[in-house]
Amino acid sequence: MSEAPVTAWKTRLPSDPEALQELLDQAHRASEMLKALSHETRLLILCLLSEGEKSVSELEDTLSMSQAAVSQQLARLRFDRLVKTRREGRSIFYSIADEEVAALIGALYDIFCRKVREQPGD
Repeated sequence: MSEAPVTAWKTRLPSDPEALQELLDQAHRASEMLKALSHETRLLILCLLSEGEKSVSELEDTLSMSQAAVSQQLARLRFDRLVKTRREGRSIFYSIADEEVAALIGALYDIFCRKVREQPGD
């Protein structure tokens, strides 16, 4: 039986207690972000927002979902600081919150969304 390939990014845990605590804090932060991403509709919303800012009504139309259902998922994304809002008159526009979130969603978009979104007819 062959051995599994070793990843190039092998690391050792730091022996310094402060550095280890910082690593644990980052692991907790990553875990919380991944929990927020663990819902299909929230992932789909973030996939759409990775293409640019969208209004609630644009998201409703694209997702064929009610305003209440879309708003519920957007509220969770706001709570978890994954999206930010901008108001223009009576409309609210959503976008990806920051560069870290954009990088993560960009990677997921490239793997799971790009081919589908770039198909003819879209």
